[in-house]
Amino acid sequence: MYKVKVYVTLRESVLDPQGTAVKNSLHTLKYKNVADVRIGKYMELTIEKSDRNIEEVVNEICDRVLANTVIEDYRFEIEECVAQ
Repeated sequence: MYKVKVYVTLRESVLDPQGTAVKNSLHTLKYKNVADVRIGKYMELTIEKSDRNIEEVVNEICDRVLANTVIEDYRFEIEECVAQ
């Protein structure tokens, strides 16, 4: 079994109005040293072992479901788990 941590973020070329709103709020709260904020998504998947390559499976899941690859980038970490 695998535990997969997936991080999805907007591409650098895409405006992030939510991140801008958070940055402005932080500046209002006197955290003026915060230069930029980008908002993203974090997901954890538990995937059972199969005969398919786990990296291929996760890339397919991200490309088809978890990320809009036109405006978002993703990365992931795979950790092999011992079934309990």
